[in-house]
Amino acid sequence: MIQPDRVRRILKGLDRLWPDARCSLDHEGPLQLLVATILSAQCTDERVNKVTPELFRRFRAAADYARVPIEELMERIRSTGFFRNKSKSIQGMARLLVARHGGEVPRVMEALLELPGVARKTANVVMGTAFGEASGVVVDTHVFRVSRRLGLTRQTTPEKVERDLMKLLPKERWIHFSHQVIQHGRNVCIARQPRCEACALLKDCDRKGVRTLFLRRGEGS
Repeated sequence: MIQPDRVRRILKGLDRLWPDARCSLDHEGPLQLLVATILSAQCTDERVNKVTPELFRRFRAAADYARVPIEELMERIRSTGFFRNKSKSIQGMARLLVARHGGEVPRVMEALLELPGVARKTANVVMGTAFGEASGVVVDTHVFRVSRRLGLTRQTTPEKVERDLMKLLPKERWIHFSHQVIQHGRNVCIARQPRCEACALLKDCDRKGVRTLFLRRGEGS
């Protein structure tokens, strides 16, 4: 069982490290965030942010995405990878928004999950960042990795990791926690070469060998 003191210590450490963490996908409004999040699959947010300014200038409403020739949409998002599937998802999503929701992004989890290209992670991003609704915890590759390294979960699928985090974390922290951990994963707790010496959360890391490093620094017992 994970001790509440450990969870509080981790949250305080994240607050010290990343007090101003926010969504790194540039957007204005729920539709832009939804499109950007779909594009971010298997792609860096940096690359997505290079593609979306022109995309968002060209397509301002769901109806614009719904009626554009799919070939044009594919060409505009080609550099994000998997552009054929992403184009189909974006256009299918937009057509469903027009048909069922008056062209607006619904702020209900169940309705979001009915949209093409939208799984739980994407829906959580939109609910949390666009609408400020803590529907769950966004578990991307960084949150998955860092949460396991910090011993907050030992589960092996994003869905099960999210369930563990929802049980451990205060609901009011669900949204900000993901933003903070994503920042930590990108800048410190990197997948292949984590910067353990620079990590303020070192004491609570379960990664093999890190506890020994912590003891050598004379900060543990």
